[in-house]
Parts: sequence; C-alpha cells; structure tokens
Amino acid sequence: MTQMNAVGWFDIYVDQMARAENFYKAVLGAQMEDMSDPTGETEMKSFVANMEAYGAAGALVKAPYAKPGPGGTQIYFSVEDCATQQSRIEAAGGQVVRPKFSIGEFGYVALATDTEGNMIGFNSLK
Repeated sequence: MTQMNAVGWFDIYVDQMARAENFYKAVLGAQMEDMSDPTGETEMKSFVANMEAYGAAGALVKAPYAKPGPGGTQIYFSVEDCATQQSRIEAAGGQVVRPKFSIGEFGYVALATDTEGNMIGFNSLK
C-alpha cells in the first residue's frame, strides 16, 4: 500500500469571498482561480497548485452549511520566512495574534486571523 500524505485538501470558510481572496493574495502572494462546485451549493476560489507536488492544495469556500472562525482546524502555510507574511497581515485587513516565535528544531511560526476571523499560521525554517 502506498503511503499518503495526512492532508490531501483543505477548505477555508469565508463570509466575503472578494475580501478573503484579497487578503490571501496580499499576505501570501497567492494566485487564486475560480473553482466550480458540482453541487452548486458553494462559491469557491482555489489556491493555484501542482497536484503532483508534495503538500496539500485547497480553496476558500463560501458555504451555507459552514462558517469561518477561530477554534476549528488550524492551517499552517509553508513559507520562506514567516516574518515576511507577518509584516503584511495588518495592511491586508487581518490581525497578528502571535508574532514569529521559535518552535525549536521545526523552525518558526507566526499566528494571525484573516479577514474572516479564521486563525491561520505561517511556518518557516528561518
């Protein structure tokens, strides 16, 4: 049996798609693209990803059955230096919750809330 990555996909729930899309573009420099939902229940914008590469792909999702907010699943974005994203958060409409701090041999983390109230993290080796 082939070993699979623990995470294959993620959804970040949002209330206002344009506002959330602008936040992730500004903070991560992320490219986003429209994504169709066969059920017609949600509005989605996916993070442009190479599905053959290591790691997980995902999307911003506006859905009638789920809401954004802290206390749910924690997403950590892999970045070169999380201080860079930290410096962009407030100008993009988010809030720094915990500035860059060491997590020992695993590098560094910065925590923030996005424009929708979701807690997100950024992880870097330096």
